Amino acid sequence: MATSAPKANLKAAPKAAAKEDAPASPKSNKKLYLIIGAALLLAGAAAGAGWYLSHQGDSHKTAKAEAAKIPIYIMLEPFTVNLQPENGDQYLQIAMTLLVNEQSQVDLIKLQMPQVRNRLLMVLSSKKASEISTVEGKNKLSADIVTQINLPFAPQTPPQRVSGVYFTSFIIQ
Repeated sequence: MATSAPKANLKAAPKAAAKEDAPASPKSNKKLYLIIGAALLLAGAAAGAGWYLSHQGDSHKTAKAEAAKIPIYIMLEPFTVNLQPENGDQYLQIAMTLLVNEQSQVDLIKLQMPQVRNRLLMVLSSKKASEISTVEGKNKLSADIVTQINLPFAPQTPPQRVSGVYFTSFIIQ
């Protein structure tokens, strides 16, 4: 039995010597490739996350811009005015809502409401019933109201920015 053990060692020794003689570079190249691949993967993930987060800010800015564009309505108290005579005395009872795009315009118009109402009374009382009884007449009246309200309240001040008028009640008698 003593003779068989050395034979086994002799067979194992050349294999061990062969392993030691073989270059270790293939193992180290695999590790190097794994490290480089992991580094590239992390760099790509970081770049992707940065891009995503930077565009999230853009969509948030867009959402704020859209929120700023949400229309704001100013309900006015109803008006009752005498119309220009055609077939006897006629009057107009009207309620309307103004459309603006900024809260600053709401504040300015509310602050100057006596002037706004005066301008509206002048426009409304200058009309004849036949002029404003058709759809075209109402559209023209709406445009005239927007024009009058958008005139500056004081010299050398910027004009108001009312973009529409909606009639909520319109009665001619």
